[in-house]
Amino acid sequence: MAKRLKDTLYEKIMDWRPRTERLMKEYGNVVVDKVTIGQILGGMRGIKSLVSDISYLDPQEGIRYRGYTLPEVFEKLPKARGGEMPMVEGLFYLLLTGDMPTEEQAAEVADEFNKRRILPRFIYELIDAMPCCSHPMTIFSTAILTLHRESFFTKKYHAGINKLDYWDPTYEDSLNLLAKLPEIATYTYAKLYRDGKRIQSNPNLDFGGNFAHMMGIGKPYDDVSRMHFIVHADHEAGNVSAHTGHLVASSLSDVYLSISAMVNGLAGPLHGLANQEVLRWLQDLMDKMNGAVPTEDELKQFVWNTLNSGQVIPGFGHAVLRKTDPRYMLQREFSLKNMPEDPLFKVVDMLYNVVPPILLEQGKAKNPWPNVDAQSGVIQWHYGIKEYDFYTVLFGIGRAIGICANIIWDRALGYPLERPKSLTTAILEDIAAGRNVEIED
Repeated sequence: MAKRLKDTLYEKIMDWRPRTERLMKEYGNVVVDKVTIGQILGGMRGIKSLVSDISYLDPQEGIRYRGYTLPEVFEKLPKARGGEMPMVEGLFYLLLTGDMPTEEQAAEVADEFNKRRILPRFIYELIDAMPCCSHPMTIFSTAILTLHRESFFTKKYHAGINKLDYWDPTYEDSLNLLAKLPEIATYTYAKLYRDGKRIQSNPNLDFGGNFAHMMGIGKPYDDVSRMHFIVHADHEAGNVSAHTGHLVASSLSDVYLSISAMVNGLAGPLHGLANQEVLRWLQDLMDKMNGAVPTEDELKQFVWNTLNSGQVIPGFGHAVLRKTDPRYMLQREFSLKNMPEDPLFKVVDMLYNVVPPILLEQGKAKNPWPNVDAQSGVIQWHYGIKEYDFYTVLFGIGRAIGICANIIWDRALGYPLERPKSLTTAILEDIAAGRNVEIED
């Protein structure tokens, strides 16, 4: 019988700890990066100061999960029964251990999630009590936050626990929370958009399949869910949602407090709302065309009109990537197979060929290629989820998978409280002028 995930993770942790301890002890003074005033005032963009072994954003290959490119992840992970996409549970195993799971190992995680999926009654009551006009992200975050009272880590911490064992109750909290997210999300959806008509979960289904079942959407939406949660699971440690989760957890806040904070960061319009902006732009285009799919020349003109008005083309470009986002390509392949006649996707398909040459001609974009947001909202719209505000909840479910894996490892390796040093504008002016400035750590 294969080793349990938790036992495998424990062995990985024990092997990894000496590596970080040696780096800190023997090489703690080695310089990794230099910081400019522009980076300090520009949101710390590009400053190499965080650690995550869960994922790495390669400018040419896109996001790598534990060293695997996304095409490799989708090829090698065990597929869901009756589906073409991998199991989310298998991804979680990969993120935690770095090992590609067998079908048996992915099934073990699925079994763990199913055993932990039941929501306490007070969460249903909380969601029911929220005002009917509440934003779904507000309800989602509040429900996660309220589960704090169930935290195994918090109980163990206050009872007294060796810091080398912090990862263990954090692991338990993470599995308990992740298992409940589909129910929290779909119950929120039912309250806001389906007159409270809830669909009971099915313990015989995997994570993505059960989510689709509770949303009341038939095949292949189960594969859409699996794909969506996997491609959004992690994106290095520096984006707002990922960093917020790390930062809050560094204070030894439990997973519920940390993931609730992560969700709040994701809700901001500069982070999690990009696919909504793409969808609005596409629908505005279609309105101007009276619902007809534009010709290529008409589309080119619309793109130029958008750029000449001082706006950007939503869904194109990326701060790090210098090629087409692999997450976009996975969704494109799905769409070409399953929804090629969808009018919005036809426009997306044309934009794939039309926009990059125009952006290159304009000469302002470092990366003229489409990113993940260029069609993720279009796919959700096609399958009947037409409430824009809910799209970020879908993002949040996926992102929680990667952040929980990161927090478990943060605890396992004993990463400290984050506490960077801040400077005043006057100090920056002195540095810029070449005046000697003494700055204490």
